[in-house]
Amino acid sequence: MYQTLIHGILNNDHGSIAKVISLIENDEITPDILSKLYDSSKKSIRVGITGPPGAGKSTITNALIEVCLANKKTVGVVAVDPTSPFTGGALLGDRIRMNKYSMDEKVFIRSLGNHGDLGGLSRKSHEIGDVLAASGKDYVFFETVGVGQGEHDIINTADICVVVLVPESGDEIQLMKAGLIEIADIFIINKSDRKGANRISYLLKNVLHSFSSSKIEPPIFNTIASNNTGIVELFSGIQSHLNLMEKSGNLSSKRLKRYRYRVRDLVRETLEKEFWELGKTHALDELTENLEDIREAPHTIAEKLLKNS
Repeated sequence: MYQTLIHGILNNDHGSIAKVISLIENDEITPDILSKLYDSSKKSIRVGITGPPGAGKSTITNALIEVCLANKKTVGVVAVDPTSPFTGGALLGDRIRMNKYSMDEKVFIRSLGNHGDLGGLSRKSHEIGDVLAASGKDYVFFETVGVGQGEHDIINTADICVVVLVPESGDEIQLMKAGLIEIADIFIINKSDRKGANRISYLLKNVLHSFSSSKIEPPIFNTIASNNTGIVELFSGIQSHLNLMEKSGNLSSKRLKRYRYRVRDLVRETLEKEFWELGKTHALDELTENLEDIREAPHTIAEKLLKNS
């Protein structure tokens, strides 16, 4: 069965792609499948699209799909939606917006819940990206839930990170606090027909000039994604910036860093899972049976659990 699925993915069979992604989402995937897909998953350009909720990330992603298709490129999309803390369900709205591509073999879109991951991306997004890349997609877009000060996991997922802002996104100090300068390879001021678009572009340029870094200075694009204004220029800008990153060696460096990050993350998850499977959950419950009786700091409890592992 697995050989059939692997063969299907390598031949862009969307049924096989969907089945393997479902296995990933349900924690039923075997490392053997992902290992056999790995060599074929290296060629795709992985683009992360992030920014505050309501900035128009989905509209921009949708518009970029159109430009990719016009340039005879194939596309995969991993659109991450917030998961309800109460029901565990997610409103997978991105698939609803993009369902016109459902019968197009050149496009595969998967929406999934983030399951509380603070990085803005589901932990499974990496593996899903590998599957889409192995199927031969030229571009894989990762659209995040919405960036905040702790939601910068996109830099560990994509080759190039696009940060979407709107004219109301805030003053210079807020931009610096959000940490956007550190994660962005490209900035978009979307909904640029609104008042304040020129002001935020000016402020952002000043912030970028004031940061001394070996990284290539991120270009800024103004778009109105709802009517496709500036999207062709944005796509060309992504390609140009990737060429600069490749020539400077930044692209290879970023991909190596991402690979190492994923290895560390997998080791951490495996060790953590094994640790709690050793009956440590029960031990923790016993050590913390009554809040009023606890006289030790959490660090002491953690030390006790680790010593007895």
